[in-house]
Amino acid sequence: MNDKEYMIIALKEAKKAYKKNEVPIGAIIVKNNKIISKAYNKKEKTQISTQHAELLAINKACRRLKTWHLDDCILYTTLEPCMMCAGAIVQSHIKKIVYSLANPKFGGIENSNEFKNNKYVIIKGIYEEKSLILMKNFFKNKR
Repeated sequence: MNDKEYMIIALKEAKKAYKKNEVPIGAIIVKNNKIISKAYNKKEKTQISTQHAELLAINKACRRLKTWHLDDCILYTTLEPCMMCAGAIVQSHIKKIVYSLANPKFGGIENSNEFKNNKYVIIKGIYEEKSLILMKNFFKNKR
């Protein structure tokens, strides 16, 4: 599978969040071309502010691999990770991050010096329009 195919799976996770009245963000973690974990936002369901798709996916991957070192893993997410999730990415040693939609207000990748060095591979904009439509529809229905 390639980055686009994996992002489609992350978008499916985001759609699950949308259907459950959660901000529609989905994330998956891949290692050696195998999906290790999938997750979507669960802040509303759990009433816990840290239940972001990326953190949930990282936690599941760590449990599955029995290590917090996710060096050989790739994170796919439908929205640029926030500062909290970006910190978890650094701590878990994920070196490749692929996301659909930039997050100018809360993004922790593009606005961080940590991710501007050569340690990380950052790919953005895959299915950006699909993620944008999902987010716009979600917040339009909230108003």
